[in-house]
Amino acid sequence: MRSLMYFPFEDGEPSFGQNAIQNYIKAQGQGRFIRSVKKFLPAKSFKATQIKGQIYSLEEIIGRFLRELKHRADALTGEDVQRVLLGRPARFHIDDERDQLAQDRLKEAAERAGFEVIAFCPEPLAAALDYQQQIQRPKKVLVVDLGGGTSDFTIIRLKPGPQETLETLGLNGVSVAGDKLDGSLMTTFIGPYFGTEVQYKFPMGNNVLTMPPELKSRLASPADITLLLKSDIMSFIRDLKKSILSPADEDRLENLFALVEENLGFALYEEIEKTKQTVCSEQVSRFQFENSGIEISLNLTYDDFIQCNSSHFNQIFGAIDSLMESAQLSPQEIDTVFTTGGTSRVPFIQKKLVEMFGAEKLHHQEAFHSVIERPGRKSQLN
Repeated sequence: MRSLMYFPFEDGEPSFGQNAIQNYIKAQGQGRFIRSVKKFLPAKSFKATQIKGQIYSLEEIIGRFLRELKHRADALTGEDVQRVLLGRPARFHIDDERDQLAQDRLKEAAERAGFEVIAFCPEPLAAALDYQQQIQRPKKVLVVDLGGGTSDFTIIRLKPGPQETLETLGLNGVSVAGDKLDGSLMTTFIGPYFGTEVQYKFPMGNNVLTMPPELKSRLASPADITLLLKSDIMSFIRDLKKSILSPADEDRLENLFALVEENLGFALYEEIEKTKQTVCSEQVSRFQFENSGIEISLNLTYDDFIQCNSSHFNQIFGAIDSLMESAQLSPQEIDTVFTTGGTSRVPFIQKKLVEMFGAEKLHHQEAFHSVIERPGRKSQLN
């Protein structure tokens, strides 16, 4: 089940996963759609948000999603499921304090959901446990887990046999993955249609100004777009609109108002993700979005995608280099590079891994198989 939640503006319970998408579309975008909420766990500044006039802490929001999972588990087993093993990124954040804060908040969310025994397993480790079934001799394995919100890396010495033969040689991770790649397409190519390059000059002022970077950055994810609905931000944008220097920018700001007020961030990013997938497979794609008066149509190429994400790719492979250095291993000493997660399928990433380690070492595991423990293994909950 995708970690999506939809809260209707009218009376009614929230819905989850695919049902959240269907109900959000059925309501024509009326309500609060929540996506990628895990990214806020290490953010000290994000404490709460308002939904239907009520203040919800981050722990309450995630706890509500986990409670739904618990209800489904209870129904499936006919028991009160009190124990949970939660996957977590290798690193929520590079800063140790913020990394611990994220795990503590996730634990509190699980407690709010009704779980009493809570354990954590780094997701790359779970992927390695799955791969361990396939080997016949000891191997040093680099697990490259590139998902939506985080890129996680683990070097493990694996031996055939039980879990106790697994030895972790190093962990690293960055909060850069598929969502950030989508965000770069948005801010570089699509953002201008929403006024990110607007120029304005306030009355009695002499300086020509552009949209503040903080507002631009809000467009980099659908979760952040919803935060633009705050009254002070919308008031600033309305004042900005009165001072624009080009009539064309008025239409672009109208697009921004429609995007925010009609809650179209998720629908927009669904199209961006489809465009990313097509560009990676076919080298070119046409992005098209028409909704609530917004009309955007443009061609994007694979080179466009690679260039606008060059800094993100540098961060991903910089984290791998740092991990290799801390583990005091050379690429030649890695026996297998085990990739998992949808973002690991990006051709640029595959090509770079081949250049670093050799094509014969690369193995790929489907994303939804990599974070599930094999039945019969002794888990951290036992």
